[in-house]
Amino acid sequence: MKKIFIAVSGIFIMITSCAQTKVDRTKPPAGGPAPILSIGEPVTYKLANGITVLVVENHKLPKVSATYTIDYGPVTEGNKAGVMSIMGSMLGEGTTNMNKAAFDEAVDQMGADVNLSESGGTTSALTRYFDKAFMLMTDALLHPALPAASFDKIKSLTLTGLKSNEKNAKAISTRVVSALNFGVDHPSGEFETEQTINNITLDDIKKSFSQYITPSRGFLTFVGDIKPEHAKELAEKAFGTWKGNTISLVNPADVKNPGKTEIDLIDVSNAVQSEITVTNLVRIPLNSPDYFPVLLANNILGGTGDARLFMNLREKHGYTYGAYSNIGSGRFQTTFNSTASVRSEKVDSAVMEILHEINNIRTTRVSDEELKNAKALYAGNFALGLEDPARAASFASNIILNDLPKDFYKTYLQTINAVTAEDVQRVAKKYFNYDNTRIIVVGKAATVKQGLSKLGYTVNMYDRFAKPVQETSSTMLVPVGVTAKDIIAKYITAIGGAEELRKINSIAMTGSMSMQGMNLNVTEKKMAPNMSMMEINMNGQAMMRQAFNGTAGYQSQMGNKQPMGEDELAENKNNKGLFQQLFYNDAGYKLELAGSEKVGNNDAYKINTTSATGVKTIEYYDTKTGYLLKTEKSTKTAAGDVMQTIEFSNFKKVGNTIFPFSTSISVQTAVGNQDFVIELADIKLNEGVKADDFK
Repeated sequence: MKKIFIAVSGIFIMITSCAQTKVDRTKPPAGGPAPILSIGEPVTYKLANGITVLVVENHKLPKVSATYTIDYGPVTEGNKAGVMSIMGSMLGEGTTNMNKAAFDEAVDQMGADVNLSESGGTTSALTRYFDKAFMLMTDALLHPALPAASFDKIKSLTLTGLKSNEKNAKAISTRVVSALNFGVDHPSGEFETEQTINNITLDDIKKSFSQYITPSRGFLTFVGDIKPEHAKELAEKAFGTWKGNTISLVNPADVKNPGKTEIDLIDVSNAVQSEITVTNLVRIPLNSPDYFPVLLANNILGGTGDARLFMNLREKHGYTYGAYSNIGSGRFQTTFNSTASVRSEKVDSAVMEILHEINNIRTTRVSDEELKNAKALYAGNFALGLEDPARAASFASNIILNDLPKDFYKTYLQTINAVTAEDVQRVAKKYFNYDNTRIIVVGKAATVKQGLSKLGYTVNMYDRFAKPVQETSSTMLVPVGVTAKDIIAKYITAIGGAEELRKINSIAMTGSMSMQGMNLNVTEKKMAPNMSMMEINMNGQAMMRQAFNGTAGYQSQMGNKQPMGEDELAENKNNKGLFQQLFYNDAGYKLELAGSEKVGNNDAYKINTTSATGVKTIEYYDTKTGYLLKTEKSTKTAAGDVMQTIEFSNFKKVGNTIFPFSTSISVQTAVGNQDFVIELADIKLNEGVKADDFK
């Protein structure tokens, strides 16, 4: 912050008329005109194959970086969405001249950084190693090995990532906001799914590489301790004879905003908070006269923690930890978004406040103080950015790509300073939609829909992949006369019957768990009536252990042992057996049949259960098989509500009893979520368990 004020102070200077003039220190100095900045231009070359080379000298440190970027614009991937991303990852899996292990070792020995992606590559190293590091980067870019084993690995990791985010409301929101704005067939609206990733073959990767990794529309930027002549020599050596596919920039046609404001609701039943996005499509080229006023308008509305949205939704009403807005710009159609993560019971109120602030900046002139502060922030940030020599190179490429006047950045501060309050109101009315905007809410529909329906807008339901959902009554699939007790009885029969279940005195389960890219070993043991233990290990070391011996319990993480809380102890003590449903009739449970819902592709009866200790759980039982498919439980903690969702699948027979061998667990909190999957490898009944296991 101190640097910002120092930079801005150079813009607003007061010049006294003479040394004898008395200074009135009760008034701030008058602002002077913003200066024309002196920004060095990079040395530019053009290779015969079309690559533009930009060189920015900076000899303060003995280090050089280089970036090669291909300007191919939006790419439509269709039913193979994800192919470009996987292709980019494959570029880092070794070359035809050097396998991945040897390549990585060569980079590490120099202390260099080399990274590849679907749009090019970057490298940085100390000056004395830079030439070698640069040639490694170009070798990976021009001659990737694209091995089948690496393709299988990256594809598997991509699928794991999709699986881990399938119940993440924030990840779902990111996906559906783009899809609903642009359409799922638009390059800016399509997204990866398990099906599109599975559609991708190694041959698709090779085709994408041939089509898009090319000198056509390529920009090669050198920054640091290097002479322009040497940079040109390196560029010619690495890329001079490179020939590739000629590409042209595709600029998709504009998509229309909705005719009138609508609410698009996506149900994520395990969500503790709802993700709200009020959004509309815009197109703002950098050479538009509206560009600078829009920057300031967005800053005033929601660009910072001092902006209107934040001060309203967080500071005034306490609906959220933060509320912001952002607006895109450039050559392609983009979006204006106002966003907030809000606790479910306040979603409708938060939506109204967001709309109020949007309408207010459209219809009312911003104050001189707000405009002054917004200008100071942008001026300060811009001045700080000039400390990075790479900025000059990015300025030069931006001028070329966006058809900007050559003095666009030199007069940046002057143009910012010239924006008026009337300009801000004009562009806010033009780009911040109010009467024809989308209000996209991703959250627990059962909690938020009723309030949203009262706001006066049409409420459209969509699934997590932006497909319209035809709503049906939650009681349609419940036959007349069916009760919660009937459904529980069907479940008990489906998994083996009460007689078989009562024969089981202990259960020992072993398997593996995937979480945040790590593979962990899981052991879980149970002994009648209510003893339980779960232990998670990595490489033989215990990461977590939780145990209850019938009277006391604890949880230990990385050696930090904590006793169970009173509520958790009471819940464990209330368990009467290994299969709690056997005791629903005589253990003080209250059951309520609450209709039916979809769990994945299956229809399921929804039963609200309340234990004798007051613990509420929602259980979902398959209408056909009778199996328990999902449970949901909300717990209040000092940090806020925690929602735990567990889904069961891959049912197999062990002895005479059916067990789920796959368990997907999602823990949602106000500050984030944790998702993991447990895959069981073995279940043993009435063996391998002893009382000491629960100590």
